[in-house]
Amino acid sequence: MTDNAELPEEIMWEGRFVVAKKRGTWEYVSRARNIRAAVILAVDAENHVILVEQFRVPLGKVCVELPAGLIGDHDDDANEDASIAAARELEEETGYRAGRMEPLGEFYSSPGMVSESFSLFAAHDLEKIGPGGGVPGENITVHRVPLAGLADFIADRRALGDAIDVKLLTVLGVEFLKRR
Repeated sequence: MTDNAELPEEIMWEGRFVVAKKRGTWEYVSRARNIRAAVILAVDAENHVILVEQFRVPLGKVCVELPAGLIGDHDDDANEDASIAAARELEEETGYRAGRMEPLGEFYSSPGMVSESFSLFAAHDLEKIGPGGGVPGENITVHRVPLAGLADFIADRRALGDAIDVKLLTVLGVEFLKRR
C-alpha cells in the first residue's frame, strides 16, 4: 500500500473559503488561507448551555450546534487571535458576552475528509447583552437549555429531523452514549 503522506498534495479546486485537495488516492478538503474555527462551550450561572440553530446548506436542514465561527476569515485580519474570534462569534450568534474565554484545546471534527481544526473555548461569566441571531443572512436561533435536560432536548430535535453537530457530545458526554 502506498503511504499517501509521502506523495505531493494537489489542489483540485479552490474557492474563497474551501480548497479541494488530493494526495495520491486520498481526496479531502481544507479551509482556504489557513482559516480555522472557534467553537464555544457557554454555560451560564444557572447551569444552562447556550446553543444555536441555523439552516446548513450542505445538510439541507436545520442544525443544532454550539456557537462557533471562523478565525481570520476577514482579509484585513488574517492573523486574528482565536480567543478574540471566539468572543466575537459568541456575541454575534447568541447575544452573550463572556467575561473570560478559557482555551480547551485544538480538535479535528472529521479528520478522514477535512483537514480543518477548531479551537474549543469555555466561555465564563456570561452576560446577556443582545438578542444574538448572527450577522445579516445567518438567521440564527438561540436556545438556552438546562444542562440536566440537554439529552432530552437533543432527542426531541432529532425526532423533528434536525441535524445535531457532533461537537455537542462534548457537553452530552459518555452518559448520553450509555442511554442509547
